Amino acid sequence: MTQDALHGPYPDDVRHPDYADPDLRARARKRLEDRRSLGAHALAYVLVNAFLVVIWSLNGTDQFFWPVFPILGWGIGLAFNAWDVLFPGPSEDRIRAEMDRLRGA
Repeated sequence: MTQDALHGPYPDDVRHPDYADPDLRARARKRLEDRRSLGAHALAYVLVNAFLVVIWSLNGTDQFFWPVFPILGWGIGLAFNAWDVLFPGPSEDRIRAEMDRLRGA
C-alpha cells in the first residue's frame, strides 16, 4: 500500500482501472464514510431515545409521553441525513442527459 496525503492509502497497483482515477476513488471513499456516519447516527438515535423512554417509564407511565418530542425532532434530522446519504443528487450521466434534452428542445 502507498500513502497519498490527499486521498489516503491506496494499492500499489495503480495501473488497475479502478484506481487510475483519484477523483472517483475520493468520491467512493466519501460515500462509504457517509454511510458509516449514518449508521452511527441511527445507533445513537435508537440508544438515546430508548434511554429517554426508560426514564419516562420509571417515573410512571400515567404521565404524558414526553419522549415523543425528541423522538420526532431528532427523527426528522435523521430522516434528512438518511435522504442525503441514500439518495444522493443526480449523477453526471443524468445531468448530461438533461442538458442534451434541453439543447434539443
